[in-house]
Amino acid sequence: MNSPSLLLFDLGGVLIESSVFENLSDLLPDSPYLTAIKDQWLFSPSVIRFERGEMSSCEFAESFIAEWGLQITPQVFIKEFTSWPRELFPGARETIHLLRKNYRVGCLSNSNSLHWERFRGLEDDFDCTLLSHMLGVTKPDPEIFRFALRECDVDPAKIYFFDDCLTNVEAAQSLGITAFHVDGFEALQDVLICQGLLPIQPS
Repeated sequence: MNSPSLLLFDLGGVLIESSVFENLSDLLPDSPYLTAIKDQWLFSPSVIRFERGEMSSCEFAESFIAEWGLQITPQVFIKEFTSWPRELFPGARETIHLLRKNYRVGCLSNSNSLHWERFRGLEDDFDCTLLSHMLGVTKPDPEIFRFALRECDVDPAKIYFFDDCLTNVEAAQSLGITAFHVDGFEALQDVLICQGLLPIQPS
């Protein structure tokens, strides 16, 4: 396997601890399994349009509430929704900085105006910041990966991509990108060490 020149990370669930699906489950009347919520979220028309930057936060709240059958006001929903991404996982920022000593490091994430406002300063930690609501396209649409290839001027074989959604990983792989499915920051660290991108941590 070729050594990468660019490492691209998803944010929520990889570098940022998120309670999106747990909190959404609490709002749903029938509390389905988290895997079902994740699948519905990924292809939700309301979520996709908001993460493409195609609607305001108020329009999104009204659309999402109607689509998902929530018993909550738009104002309360926006307040709840904004808080769902928590903080960077402990050690995540330090890991990014360590990786940047040897590689270009970027993020490629489905995001939105409300969530990104909480983490706006994070762009200073990356060499490139690629966010769906600014690009007008979301994962797993292959076009967002093609945009990353053009914007970063890199061959797909020289990219390692890390995401907690298997569908996104498979979309990246379809374009020749080496992509890894990682569920949480600890899993990410294990893969980084296994791939020789980080030194083995002392036990």
